[in-house]
Amino acid sequence: MSEPIERAVPRHGRTRKLLAAGGIACLLLLAYFGSVFYQVWHQANSDEARPADAIVVLGAAEYWGKPSPILKARLDHALELFNRQFAPRIITTGGRGLGSEFSEAAVAREYLSKHGVPAELISIEDAGETTMQSAAAVAEIMDRMKMASCIVVSDGYHIHRIKNILEEQGIKVFGSPREPGDAGPWARGWLYARESLGYILWRFGIRV
Repeated sequence: MSEPIERAVPRHGRTRKLLAAGGIACLLLLAYFGSVFYQVWHQANSDEARPADAIVVLGAAEYWGKPSPILKARLDHALELFNRQFAPRIITTGGRGLGSEFSEAAVAREYLSKHGVPAELISIEDAGETTMQSAAAVAEIMDRMKMASCIVVSDGYHIHRIKNILEEQGIKVFGSPREPGDAGPWARGWLYARESLGYILWRFGIRV
């Protein structure tokens, strides 16, 4: 009995299969990105503020010892939550910018102190250079002070990722975005997309 003859797969057939597999992979990636984008958008438009152990204010630029408009808006929102007694303590984050003698966290503490928050109720994290590093340091501060929950205050697009990072440290996190600025829908969409990419990279182990 003669052996069956193996028929070679035509090259164009293999190419079609590779293209089909690549197309499916792209569709899956787009679907995943779209899902994350929706989560970032939803979190950015949700205020979950409720009683917690601390309010964590994410850093933003400071100008010669004064908070930038973005940082000021975050701090004013944190002040409102503190004055409404959502939490008894505040943690500020953010290191020094290039060439600056002030850290974002220290500038934030100074601003809060001038607006009625006792200095002893404010902890600062001023060593982190990335969101991941700041989150790790905040988790360490909270663990040391026996705190288990926090309200994260930042721009809306930023909260989804920092919330997930802190929750991986066993912290109960509630997001409370500051009042949005005057950025248009295209600008906000770009921020959501950029933060979605940052979240996906973090999920794949790329720490940014």
